[in-house]
Amino acid sequence: MTAQPVIAVTGSTGAVGGRVARDLAARGILQRLLVRDASRAPELAGAEVRVAGYSDADAAVAALAGVETLFMVSASESADRVEHHRTFVEAAARAGVRSIVYTSFLAAAPDAVFTLGRDHAATEEIIRASGMSWTFLRDNFYMDMMELFAGDDGVIRGPAGGGRCSLVSRSDVAATAVAVLLDPAAHTDTAYDLTGPEALTLAEVAEKISAVRGHPVRHLDETLDEAYASRAVYGAPPWQVDAWVSTYTAIASGDLARVSGDVEAVTGRPAQSFDEFLGAVA
Repeated sequence: MTAQPVIAVTGSTGAVGGRVARDLAARGILQRLLVRDASRAPELAGAEVRVAGYSDADAAVAALAGVETLFMVSASESADRVEHHRTFVEAAARAGVRSIVYTSFLAAAPDAVFTLGRDHAATEEIIRASGMSWTFLRDNFYMDMMELFAGDDGVIRGPAGGGRCSLVSRSDVAATAVAVLLDPAAHTDTAYDLTGPEALTLAEVAEKISAVRGHPVRHLDETLDEAYASRAVYGAPPWQVDAWVSTYTAIASGDLARVSGDVEAVTGRPAQSFDEFLGAVA
């Protein structure tokens, strides 16, 4: 290990942040892992662990002291997620962090059809106003989640119509993040759209899963009323049900069909296709 500017990584106990942390460690890069529960932090060479939640400003300032570049995975979905993000971003600026790499969303906008995309748009504005330099990784929906969308009966239910979505793998998002963290100055004040190489309908997604897994999966195109009714049984708060349903209406809208070459431009290798992803995890 050699001395180098300190990188802080959030989300190291999760799927994307964990991949980023392990990749940096394998490269011999010093890093600081910010976690809410130290007992769950991965044990990695060259990594020190600090405890700080997004809503604890003082702990975040202390944990980020001496950090130059921060990888910020968006917080868990909640009604007040933007305020948690605001607290953390402002703490990072107070701590002297110079650049922040944030996992945003492909169609982030104040009026995004996917309701949680509005949270990402608000967070981007908070980061822009912070005085830190930034890089936004605007990833589309994850390939990794598609099989989980199907119920026990093999049906993916939702009002997506014939809309298309350029799904991206978590591994490609993590690889892009690592490339940016290794040279943040080369990606200053830039937003990257992270997608796979093709845009698929949910019917096509279901067909591909069926072909690889050997059991039938299909997409049932619900109406809006049917979508809300089928999710009412979970007793979730209205904001969360809106998010679930708008996952599908966002696909139907066409907002998520854009195919970008940014994964390859940043990492130097082509983005993984859904077929390749399914084959890799078969």
